[in-house]
Amino acid sequence: MIGALEPPETSDDADARAAAQGRASRFREDTRAERMSIADEAQARHARKVSWGVAVGDERILFTHLAVPVMTRLRQPERRVLDTLVDAGVARSRADALAWSVKLVGAHTEEWLGKLRAAMDEVDNLRAEGPGL
Repeated sequence: MIGALEPPETSDDADARAAAQGRASRFREDTRAERMSIADEAQARHARKVSWGVAVGDERILFTHLAVPVMTRLRQPERRVLDTLVDAGVARSRADALAWSVKLVGAHTEEWLGKLRAAMDEVDNLRAEGPGL
């Protein structure tokens, strides 16, 4: 669950980042009891853990999230699959792409990725043909 907080009013990036972290910390402490109550209810209802965070302007700050690190060695063709998913916006990172892939291994994966690559190539071609800004 991500809550939205007002961004700080400062033009300096370093000051804005520090102010965003401060707002997030205050929000985290001030709402702890209420968030835990909501989490308990949501976890009981959905049988899943609830993670918390805030968005302050363009910055996203996570309070709690579950992730288990996994080490694996991937060859170039396997990394290309993950990079395609990230580049296409299907996943945010290689780790997310790998988790997504593990869930969706199926008979038509290679066909779908080929279509996705072709669509991305078409988008690149259209961008190149479009007007410059």
